[in-house]
Amino acid sequence: MRDNKVISNGSLLYAQEGAAVTEFLEGFYRHLAIDYPKFFKMDRLSKLGLLAAEVLTKNGRQRAYAPENTGIVLTNAQASLDADIRYYASVSNLPSPALFVYTLPNIVIGEISIRHGFKGENAFFVSEQFDPAMLGFYAGELFRTTPTQACMAGWVDVIGEKYEAVMVLLEKEAAPGAKPFTTEQLTKLYATDHGAINANA
Repeated sequence: MRDNKVISNGSLLYAQEGAAVTEFLEGFYRHLAIDYPKFFKMDRLSKLGLLAAEVLTKNGRQRAYAPENTGIVLTNAQASLDADIRYYASVSNLPSPALFVYTLPNIVIGEISIRHGFKGENAFFVSEQFDPAMLGFYAGELFRTTPTQACMAGWVDVIGEKYEAVMVLLEKEAAPGAKPFTTEQLTKLYATDHGAINANA
């Protein structure tokens, strides 16, 4: 999800040329016909993460796993900085806060977990750029040391008018249609696509 486009499994799912970030996110929310009023109380990062999760879970693949066996691992670089900038701009001419800071990265995971009922292990890391090796390593550790069988993993970041979200479902065991779980494959998905990946292939 970037450049006012949403790509899923190689296909263009939605586009809204020239839209600002909030306009695009709210337009895509309406396109998906989601009935989740809490969406409009969220900051931009939470909206972006929630919508990316909606795309990933659309095919229902994650429902093959018990909620307590489904985890989430996300990363970003500048989303917290974006929240700080927007917050200080909102209070610069007012005696009291005008913008509720609701964008701590773990809130994004919380919103996704509430929406989809995930109860497994989760983590949100800050890295300079998308780091598939780190995501893969951490998901692998969850598979090795916890009951986690599937892990939603990806990158959700926004600053100013630049935003991008890429999510994949990493799966511990081989499953029909799963792609190899390699750094190269995750990098390719980041560049072009979203999908499901088998962690042991």
